[in-house]
Amino acid sequence: MPTGSSSAPGTRPVTGWLAGKDWTVIPTSRRLVALTFDAGANADAVPSILATLRRAGVPATFFLTGNFVRDFPVAALSIAAAGFRIGDHTITHPHLTQLADAAVQQEILGGARQITAVTGKDPAPLFRFPFGDVSARVISIANQAGYVPIRWTIDTLGWEGTAGHITAQVVASRVLAAARPGEIVLMHVGSNPDDHTTLDADALPRAISGLRALGYSFVTLDALTG
Repeated sequence: MPTGSSSAPGTRPVTGWLAGKDWTVIPTSRRLVALTFDAGANADAVPSILATLRRAGVPATFFLTGNFVRDFPVAALSIAAAGFRIGDHTITHPHLTQLADAAVQQEILGGARQITAVTGKDPAPLFRFPFGDVSARVISIANQAGYVPIRWTIDTLGWEGTAGHITAQVVASRVLAAARPGEIVLMHVGSNPDDHTTLDADALPRAISGLRALGYSFVTLDALTG
C-alpha cells in the first residue's frame, strides 16, 4: 500500500462493516432493488434509459468512467441533471488487479475528479470495479481512497447482444429470476459494438413493471452506504 494519504479531499477511508468487501447485494429483508447502469464505451441508450426511468418514477445509480464523461459530456450531464446517483468506474476501465497500487489509486481518484469536473456531482463513496476484477489488495486501496466497491447480484448480459443469443425478453427474465431483497441489477447505457442493440434499454420497462408486480420498490445504492 502506498504511504501517505490516498483519499481525495473531503473523503475519509472506509472502515467498519462496509470495508473489505465487493458488495453483491444490499443487506435488507425488504423488497428493495437497485438498478445500476455502467457507462463506458458509448452513450447510445442514455436517452431511452433516462426517459423510461423518468416515466416510471424510478431512481437508479450510474457508474461512469472518466473517459465516458470526457467523450460523452452531454450524456453525462443529462444523467446528472436528471438527478440520478452517480458512481465512480475509474478513468479508463482497466483490470485493476493487474496494476500497481499507485496506478489503482490514480484510476479511482482520477475518475472521480473527471466525473466531478464534468457533472458537478461527487461520486463518493460509490465505486465499481471494471470487469468485476477484484482482489483483497485493490478493495483495500478503494476503501483507503474513501470508496465502497459495489458489484451486482445479477448481470443482465444485455451487453452481449444478439451474438450472445440475448434478447430483451432474456434480459427482463434474468432480472426477475434473480429478484431478492436488496438485489443489485447490472445494466449498461451503451449499445453492443457489433450489432448496435440496446437490449438493456429495451428490456427496462418490462423489468420495472415485473419487479413492481412482485412487490419490489427501487432505491439507489445510497441505501447501502448511507
